[in-house]
Amino acid sequence: MAESQILASALVQGKAGYAQTIRSGRHTLTADEPATVGGTDTGPGPYGILLAALGACTSITLRMYAERKGWELGTVEVSLRFFKDGDMDRVERELLFSAPLDDAQRARLLEISEKTPVTLTLKRGTPIHTVIGAAGAAPE
Repeated sequence: MAESQILASALVQGKAGYAQTIRSGRHTLTADEPATVGGTDTGPGPYGILLAALGACTSITLRMYAERKGWELGTVEVSLRFFKDGDMDRVERELLFSAPLDDAQRARLLEISEKTPVTLTLKRGTPIHTVIGAAGAAPE
């Protein structure tokens, strides 16, 4: 069995309302809910952040692949939408490149997009193990 390694970590804190401060490494982000559902709209909602992670991973992976192949992609744009269809969830992802690409390059980039790390994580479903820490351990 391979040794576990931490690939990412995040600390999320919220004092009141729905706005959350997210710390990951030396970066700070904000998550919230729209005012229409009681939030203050100070940042994207959780599904927006999930889509942002998928889009960023897709764009970065495609850029890395293209660089190895010596392909010019120009601007890479990944447009994503999250849908609820009854009990089923679905993501639609559209890839756009400002540089001209031939059909073979486009087909290969589409193939690679299905193999990005975050895509694979979402598709296989990742177990989540949750515990509750000691009472009174949360910061003020």
